[in-house]
Amino acid sequence: MLNRIFWVCLLAGLIAGVLVAVVQGFTTTPLIIAAESYEGAPAEIAPHDHASAEAAATPHHHGADAVAEVGHSHDPEAWMPADGLERTLSTALSTIVTAIGFALILVAAMTVAGETITPRTATAWAVGGFLATGLAPALGLPPELPGASAAAVEARQIWWFGTVLATGFGLYLVARAPSLVSRAIGAALLVGPHVIGAPHPPVMESPVPAELAAQFASASLVVSAVLWLSIGAAVGMLWHRGEPRLAAA
Repeated sequence: MLNRIFWVCLLAGLIAGVLVAVVQGFTTTPLIIAAESYEGAPAEIAPHDHASAEAAATPHHHGADAVAEVGHSHDPEAWMPADGLERTLSTALSTIVTAIGFALILVAAMTVAGETITPRTATAWAVGGFLATGLAPALGLPPELPGASAAAVEARQIWWFGTVLATGFGLYLVARAPSLVSRAIGAALLVGPHVIGAPHPPVMESPVPAELAAQFASASLVVSAVLWLSIGAAVGMLWHRGEPRLAAA
């Protein structure tokens, strides 16, 4: 069983990761490269905020981009892949590793829940994965381009992981719980992180044009959705293909 889970998740993650890496090359990656040209330029402070720009939060590492440019950092002392083939391969490798990890989470969750894995059910659960790790966190911390101010990374990580867990459990309770009380708890988990609110800096500033930032945020969500749907479809088909051989054995 474990051997089957490993190979299905490995192959599904490889298929989905390669597909999404290609999509990134035409969507999020060009936007990140364009935004990097604005780094170091004077930032535009959001209107109606008269606080000192020096109070802005720590330098931003835009890991909020669900899968695009995973691990990309703007620390000048950190290692950075060179533009061109090296950067493309680094991004593709990070995306494939992320896809394999998501596939393992998907199969593990379905197995623990006692769900039969088919192309249809795996895709449905993948939609839940996108809602939990992509859409819900983006409502509070949308994917951001280099140069944008951000709250402390620890605070953002805590809120992000808390939102993912709360949304995942909330979706399960709303969809599968037999009692109204359990479903009400699930609904509370869905809205709870957003009632608490995501951490933001006292001054919102960025040298990147707002149009470019908005385009990146929407493109990142689309890429995240494509990743999850590809993982769900691949997991379902690969798992289903293994059924006849198990039955014959």
